[in-house]
Amino acid sequence: MSDATSAVEWTPDRIKVLIALWEEGLPTSEIGRRLGVTKNSVVGKVHRLGLKKRQSPIRQTSVTTAQPKKVKKAPTPSPTAATLPSGDVVRLEELTNAMCCWPEGEPGTPEFHFCGKASVPDKPYCDAHCARAYVKVSKDKKRIVSGSVAPKVSNDTEAA
Repeated sequence: MSDATSAVEWTPDRIKVLIALWEEGLPTSEIGRRLGVTKNSVVGKVHRLGLKKRQSPIRQTSVTTAQPKKVKKAPTPSPTAATLPSGDVVRLEELTNAMCCWPEGEPGTPEFHFCGKASVPDKPYCDAHCARAYVKVSKDKKRIVSGSVAPKVSNDTEAA
């Protein structure tokens, strides 16, 4: 092999041998061994000469089929004042423990109010708002919260 610090001298005879071996289909590493150069030198020269590309000798062990993309479920529409029968706008001072206290609208505006529908027993919200407020935690998050799995910590700061 040639010294890594010296450039490969591509004489016309070497180029003829390279082209012949390339057309025979020999691997680049074998061509390099025969010419006394690295396989990367062979690849570079083949590219510069514009020789025909060959199929990769690396065989794919298994054929993967395209997996259909997961379709995200459409979000459930959030209950709004429009879903309440007219006249059921509930203000803060009108709320009771049996009513849904989900806020609707922009606080500080005259339109701001609360859902006011019957709340689920021992919950502050109606069925629809409980579904939005209480989301099931994935197993991974449960393990992190319970301490059985340590959360990943970035190395941005050093311990003092």
